[in-house]
Order: sequence, then C-alpha cells, then structure tokens
Amino acid sequence: MSLANNLSTSMFSSSSSAFLAPTSFNASRTRSVSVPLKSLNIVKCVATPQEQQIAYKTKVSRNANIAKLQAGYLFPEVARRRAAHLLKYPNAQVISLGIGDTTEPIPDVITSAMAKKSHALSTLEGYSGYGAEQGEKAVRAALASTFYGNLGIEEDDIFVSDGAKCDISRLQVVFGSNVTMAVQDPSYPAYVDSSVIMGQTGQFQKDVEKYANIEYMRCTPENGFFPDLSTVARTDIIFFCSPNNPTGAAATREQLTRLVQFAKDNGSIIVYDSAYALYMSDENPRSIFEIPGAKEVAIETASFSKYAGFTGVRLGWTVVPKQLLFSDGFPVAKDFNRIVCTCFNGASNISQAGGLACLSPEGFEAMQEVIGFYKENTKIIVETFKSLGFKVYGGQNAPYVWVHFPGRNSWDVFSEILEKTHIVTTPGSGFGPGGEGFIRVSAFGHRENVLEACRRFKQLYN
Repeated sequence: MSLANNLSTSMFSSSSSAFLAPTSFNASRTRSVSVPLKSLNIVKCVATPQEQQIAYKTKVSRNANIAKLQAGYLFPEVARRRAAHLLKYPNAQVISLGIGDTTEPIPDVITSAMAKKSHALSTLEGYSGYGAEQGEKAVRAALASTFYGNLGIEEDDIFVSDGAKCDISRLQVVFGSNVTMAVQDPSYPAYVDSSVIMGQTGQFQKDVEKYANIEYMRCTPENGFFPDLSTVARTDIIFFCSPNNPTGAAATREQLTRLVQFAKDNGSIIVYDSAYALYMSDENPRSIFEIPGAKEVAIETASFSKYAGFTGVRLGWTVVPKQLLFSDGFPVAKDFNRIVCTCFNGASNISQAGGLACLSPEGFEAMQEVIGFYKENTKIIVETFKSLGFKVYGGQNAPYVWVHFPGRNSWDVFSEILEKTHIVTTPGSGFGPGGEGFIRVSAFGHRENVLEACRRFKQLYN
C-alpha cells in the first residue's frame, strides 16, 4: 500500500479554516511539531533603506553591482516571510519544508571523531593551529579514493573548504568580471547572484525576469530538464548542477557527454555542482569526471552538508584538475590556489576530523543510512502530491520534490500553503523564470513533521 495512502486526514474538518483555528486545531494534535523559536530573529539580507535624516555619510560609493540585486537572497526572504507568519499566528505549529536544511542528528561515529579532535586541542600533544589552506593531506587523499578512485583525480587536485556555496564565490573571483556565464533555468540562485556581484551581468530585466548578459538554459519537463544545447549561445562559464536543485532531475551519461563536448567545442569551463550525488538512485554519473575529456573543461564542487548533516559544521571540497587550462595555457588550479590562500585559512580542523570519519567504512555506511531516511521522506511527499493529481518531478535522485501548479504564480502558491497549512515551501520562481508555476518541497524534516505536512496538503487540495 502507498505510504501516502496511509496518511489519515480524519483529524481535520472539511474547511481549510481548521488550519488557522488557534484552539481546535492545536488541541486535537496528539504530538507537537517542532517550531524553532530562534527563527523569529531573522535578518533579511537586503540593503537597509536610507533613513530620512542622516547625520553623516562617507564619500565611498556603493558597489554598483550589488545594487543590481533584486530584493533579498531567496532563502532569507523565505525565512523572513516565515517569521512574519509566526508573528501573525504565534500559536501556529509551522513545519518547514522550504530551505534544504538537514534535521537528523549527525551519526555518532562522525561526532565522536570531532569530539576527540576537539578535546585533543586542549593538550600540548594534540594542539594544532593554522593548517594547509587546501585541506589536510589525509582528507584530500580520502576524498580522492572514495569519490574519484578510477577517474584520474589525484589528491592535490582537491581543495577542502567550508562548503560548496563558499567555493562557488571563490571560483567567481578567479574568473573575474570579464567573462560570460550560462546557468540552468531554474537553478540554485547562488550562481546568478554571485555573477551579478562580480559584475559579469547587465541590469535586471523585469519584463522577462532575467539579468542581461546571462545565458539562461531553460530546463523544463518537456526537455527532460536538460537544455537544448543547440539553442544555447557560447559562454565562458557554464554552471550545471546534477542532481539538480531545485528540480531534482539528474543528467544521464549521454547528456553529460554532450555537455562536455559542447564545452570543448566552445572553449568553455563547466562548474559542475554535485552536492546531491549520493542521493542518486538511477545509474547516472555521480561525477562529471566519469565523462571522458571532462578534466580538460570542468571543475567539480561538492559538500558534506546534505550527506552527513554538516550544514552547520561546514565542510566541502572542489576539484580543479591539472589538465584544466586558461586560454593562455596557465593552469586554473594555480589561480584557484592563489585565491584560496588569499581569502581562506583552511577548513576547521575539527570539521576535517569529522569529514575523515565520514569517509571511513563505518562513517560512509552511517551517511548512507541518513540519506536513506531523507529519501523515504521524499517518497512520502511524492506519493502525496501524486495522489492529489499534481504533476510531480524530482524525488528519485534528489531530496527535493518539484510540484507543478499550472497557471499559478509561485509566490502566490507559497503564500496560500503557508497561510492555510502553516507549511513553508519554496517558490519555484525564486530559482529563475523557468521555475514560475512550481514550488519546491524539501524532504529534509523529521518523519513525524513530514507525515503531518502531507496530511495538511491532502486537507488543502483534496
């Protein structure tokens, strides 16, 4: 029997107002849904409006590129609306399936290693200060053997960092402002926003909801969420995420082979985001370097965040092969190393101890169990929306479910769900114009919260 079909809706009345009743709804619950109170203190990442009376101002001009950015970064904006909702409904039991933040405890085999390292720092024998900016040798070697064992990637091709998102911005500093870029549409907003900040783009064009000078590679259900490369203009940099955030789609070997050849034909560099590779269920490549010739045109960035629950611990890595060269023949890795050494003092030694434990046989098995838990959550969400008649994408190879609301504005759907069910999702248009009409539902949540959310979805849309 379908997991979703086991979700009872008998605890609700036929009216959606049951979700808003401060007494009967909450009184009927047999268990509480966790709502972190600290979320009330959210800072929206936007420029503060200029006050009417200014006592003093400097003579320093504002960065014109930052001024191009539209409103706040997507996820702080979602958090701001969540906080406003809680002010309106202080007794609401809000369930967050919006930002992709992990919720389950880090396995003990991993935290024990971090605790041991932390305690060792209080001893003369175990203390260490600054480490190598590129990461500890043992961690780099373990990453090379675990993820790239037969792919020709060596440990000195790997740079350990405080997360893939941070490395995306460091790579942008390497590329500079005089490059052109392409991005999947929809895609993780950090690619576009960092390009705007670097000065690679023109102004935001409100009529098409796009920045000028960015090549938006439309990814839709009709093309299997893989762009028609014959219609894509040549750019210097191509950002590509697989499995994709937000659609959950994973590129096949044949598709990635075409992408690599496209980059070679155009002399482009692919920045390949593989942050969700271990969620792959299909027999698709987990690394771009499984594709012949990719080391000459690609960089890969990855993270422990969604594997081991390291969203707060912070640990990731980026692979820059020696074979990847700029047009003058200079190795990209050498410039990236220079930026890393200038802008970064290396990942935390405690985090790296945890990363090394993740890559041990016991730690890797424990990570797979946590990933399996989130994949079960994904199945529950997928089955729920399918049972309600929605077109649902993703979920098979990523912890995200991409739900279609034809003809609807994504932010309107987000607001409707939040207002009537107290559930936070993410509007698809926040990932680019190609996401309009969709919402992303994250599978990161405690099981009881996911089950409860699915009951509320069924009550709202049955």
